[in-house]
Amino acid sequence: MINRELIRLKVVQLTYAYYQNGSNNLSDAENELLYSLSKAYTLYNYLLLLIVAISKEMRHRVEVGTSKAQREGTELPSQKFAENRFARQLECNLMLLDYADEQKLTWNDDIEFVRKLCNLIEQSQIYQEYMADPEDNYEADREVWRKLYKAVIQDNDDLDAVLEEKSLYWNDDKEVVDTFVLKTIKRFDVSEGKRQELLPEYDDEEDKSFACKLFRATILNADQYQRYMSDASRNWDFARLAYMDVVIMQIAIAEMMTFPNIPVNVTINEYVELAKLYSTIKSGGYINGMLDTIARYLIDCGEMHKIMTPKQKKF
Repeated sequence: MINRELIRLKVVQLTYAYYQNGSNNLSDAENELLYSLSKAYTLYNYLLLLIVAISKEMRHRVEVGTSKAQREGTELPSQKFAENRFARQLECNLMLLDYADEQKLTWNDDIEFVRKLCNLIEQSQIYQEYMADPEDNYEADREVWRKLYKAVIQDNDDLDAVLEEKSLYWNDDKEVVDTFVLKTIKRFDVSEGKRQELLPEYDDEEDKSFACKLFRATILNADQYQRYMSDASRNWDFARLAYMDVVIMQIAIAEMMTFPNIPVNVTINEYVELAKLYSTIKSGGYINGMLDTIARYLIDCGEMHKIMTPKQKKF
C-alpha cells in the first residue's frame, strides 16, 4: 500500500523537519520516517473500520425500527443496507480484525460522529437510489459503498478534525490513503469471504528500502547536492528560492543520483507536484525548470548516467 508517491511525500516532510529542528541524529530521523509511514497504513485500516462501524450502527437502527414497527403493527424497515454483503464481508475480514486487535483500533469512542455519518448517508441520493433499486446482489452492494465513500467520507471536514485528534500524521496522509481504500473496495470478491486480502503495508522490501535510501542520500550528500544546484543555476535567481524549494530539489537530486532505474522525467514530475502542494504558488514551474537544468548539467559533466530528450531549440 505504501507506494513511492507516499514515500516521497513523507521524505519531504521529514527532511524539512530534520533541518528545522536542528537534528543531527540521522538514525532517529530515519526511525521517525518509518514510523510515519507505518501510521499511514494504520489510517488505511482505520478508514476500513469506519465502514464497519457505520454498518453496525445502521443494523442497530434497523433493529430499533423493527421493534417499534412490531409494537405498532406498521411496515418493517428494510434491512437492505444494514445487511449489505460487502460491508458484512469486510466486518469479518481476518486481516482487518487481526490488525485492529493488534493496534487496538476502534470507533467506539467516536460513536456520535459515526451516527452523524449515518445520517448523511441516509439523506444522500446515492443511498435512496440504492434502497429503491430492485437489483439485489453483491456487486450492487460493493458499488454503493464505493460511491458513498467518495461522497461522504473522502472529503469530509468533520472527519479530518476527528483524525487530526488521533494522529498529527493523518491529515497529510488521508488524500493518498483514500485512493487505497477505494482500490480495496473495488477489488473485494465475494468468493474470497473472510480471507479476502487487504493491501499489504509494503508491496515489497524494495519500496521500504527506497524510503531509507532516499532519506539517507538526501541528508548525507546535502552539501554536494546544494553545490550542484548552485553550479547549475547560474542563470537562475537561486538566492530567492523558498527554503522548502531547496529541500524539495535536494531530495529530487538524491533520487536522480541514487536510483538509476527511475527516469529523470518521472523524478522531476513527482517533485514538481510536491512543490505545488508544500511551497509557493510559483514553485512548481520554477522547480520544473531548475531540476531540468540541474539534471542536464549532471549528465553533461558525467556525474549522472541517464538519458534525457534534447531540449527543443527556440526559433
